[in-house]
Amino acid sequence: MSATLPKPERLRQQGFTLLELLLALTLLALLTSTLYFSYFTLFRGRESSLAAMDSRRELRGTMDQLRRELSSVLYRRGDKRLHFVVEDRDLFGKPASSLSFTAVAPPEAGGMAVSDQVELRYAIVEQSGRMVLSRQAKDIHAPGDPLRYPQIERVEGFLVECLSGNKWVRSWGTAINMNLPGAVRVTIRILEDDKPAEYSVIATPRINLP
Repeated sequence: MSATLPKPERLRQQGFTLLELLLALTLLALLTSTLYFSYFTLFRGRESSLAAMDSRRELRGTMDQLRRELSSVLYRRGDKRLHFVVEDRDLFGKPASSLSFTAVAPPEAGGMAVSDQVELRYAIVEQSGRMVLSRQAKDIHAPGDPLRYPQIERVEGFLVECLSGNKWVRSWGTAINMNLPGAVRVTIRILEDDKPAEYSVIATPRINLP
């Protein structure tokens, strides 16, 4: 004849002790925090990759646009509307050149262009402690002031150099030099994986009007 366990003994065998519950909750919390951390690490990595792709796409578009515009610079001696000016500046100890010139530009779709001669200006502006490369464009025969648009919102440097003879200089003005530079080199510095990376494009202004 087998002995029957008292009721309290049976209850202790069917339940969990407080220590076991605390251990289970601790393991659950560790597992949840690990999954949470892994998910958001992957999420942040994906967001960073997408942001880097957008930044490189934006940069490539800007560099190609600058190359095309600088290759179609218009200049005529004595005509103040047709000019080319580079000013050497810095912001936060980083190069922040300003570039202003007149160029031939095709009419935009749906636009109301007066002519194909456009005054363009690239410059760095400061926004909340960050450097933003801005662009202004205006038909030289149209009234009003040009609007400024952000071209690249996060840059670490914008440097424009002009070829004078066999050396590169950081300033140029057709009112003083009385001619276009032999070539123009534009260097844009951005951050890639928290490290500075530089990209350059070289263009040759060709249109000297008589």
